Amino acid sequence: MSSLFSRLLKYFGFREESNNSHQVKKILTPLKFSELEEIIGFPIKNKSHYIQALMHRSFLEELEDADVSNERLEFLGDSVLSLVVAEYLFENFPKENEGFLTKVRAKLVNRFALSDAAEDIGLANFILINQNLTNTFARASKTVLSDAFEAIVGAVYLDHGLEISKKFIHRVLIEPLTKDGEYLIDENYKSQLLEYAQANKIEVPNYIVIKEEGPQHDRIFTVKVNVGEVYFGVGTGKNKKTAEQNAAKATLEKIPH
Repeated sequence: MSSLFSRLLKYFGFREESNNSHQVKKILTPLKFSELEEIIGFPIKNKSHYIQALMHRSFLEELEDADVSNERLEFLGDSVLSLVVAEYLFENFPKENEGFLTKVRAKLVNRFALSDAAEDIGLANFILINQNLTNTFARASKTVLSDAFEAIVGAVYLDHGLEISKKFIHRVLIEPLTKDGEYLIDENYKSQLLEYAQANKIEVPNYIVIKEEGPQHDRIFTVKVNVGEVYFGVGTGKNKKTAEQNAAKATLEKIPH
């Protein structure tokens, strides 16, 4: 195994004595590869695909060329995910139109769904990330986790092909998300509120930021939305988009059904 790591470290541009090379050896031990195989559900044939899939760009900051991070595999995995989920929806909802299929697919492959799937399978324990990162980019952040999940899908695709990738995606993403039917619930409250306003021929919703607080790296936004002169709601969030969605949800809850 040590000779394999030596070849991989040389391939990825690490010096044997560098801090990152020691982290690779510490995190991706033979035992860890066995654990990763259990997560994937199939034998790992080419370990280099998975090492690259688990390398966050920050881990390579000491190198002049960071093209060996997981970003290329993330791109590939994103496409594989989109195809597999699209096929699942196409087969299971034969009477639904393109708009419905697109909306549900977006919900199944968004950052939150992918990061939750990554967290459920314990992927955070394998990610190679710079230890000096701030809390904003901690290993457990949703962006880091979702990107790593896409990259792992890309690695599985290169290692085993599409059929095995489909089995992996169905087991760890599609089946957990679809078993209770909640993925069919429309959580785009801004869209629902706009549709209500248009259907009832009243003014379109007007969103106003009424408060910003907290440090720059951890802002909290408070947004108020008015629908005509009758209904309004207030919502908060770590960004304006989330705050607007929460304000729209609060408004919809006030509208009689």
